[in-house]
Amino acid sequence: MPTTVEWQDIALRLALTLLAGALIGWDRGVHGRPAGLRTTILVCLAASVAMIQTNLLLMSEGRPKDSFIMLDLMRLPLGILSGMGFIGGGVILKRDDLVLGVTTAATLWFVTVLGLCFGGGQHVLGLAGLGIGMVVLKTLKRLEERLPQDFRATLVVNATASGPTEADVRREAAAASMRIISSGMVLDKSQETRELCCELRWRGLASEDRQTPFVESLAQWPGVSRVQWTPRGLPAASS
Repeated sequence: MPTTVEWQDIALRLALTLLAGALIGWDRGVHGRPAGLRTTILVCLAASVAMIQTNLLLMSEGRPKDSFIMLDLMRLPLGILSGMGFIGGGVILKRDDLVLGVTTAATLWFVTVLGLCFGGGQHVLGLAGLGIGMVVLKTLKRLEERLPQDFRATLVVNATASGPTEADVRREAAAASMRIISSGMVLDKSQETRELCCELRWRGLASEDRQTPFVESLAQWPGVSRVQWTPRGLPAASS
């Protein structure tokens, strides 16, 4: 970081900051993330302005001989990074076993560092980080969608005494390449009905739709009155 800075350099730093914040924010916005274009630009700009202010204060005098006050300029950008923890924590949502918003929080922290780079005059480092960040956000998402993942869901089958048993449901699940990891049953003798609750796990691609044929097949069994399928962390779906 240079000890002196001209207004032309400040304008360049702010322009690069706005470019970085806008590119990252546009990518987040089109995907419907909580931190969109305006939020990302403001976060990146705040970090950049804080770093520019630190740069402008470099020529300030340190502690006078008759004063107990110490001017520690680097506390300002460090405080910006620490404060980002509150904003990042606010966009993370945990629902059952599903955690949402982690990438958005990481993106906000990332644009904060980009803002510090551009605000401190490290243009090459900031542009390199921006390029790598855009590649990560744009290309690795597609790669993640092609990688097999573990999925879990809860299945509830309400049926009469002539309906499918737990063994029948296990066979149907095995045919759909799913595995029942736990199960329970509630019998109602007065109504002659039973409710079977199962926890299922399977591995596959996010684009695969195994659950719809599986649920529809169970719903066609004689004696089945209701089938409820609830992916972990998502609203319930019934048929």
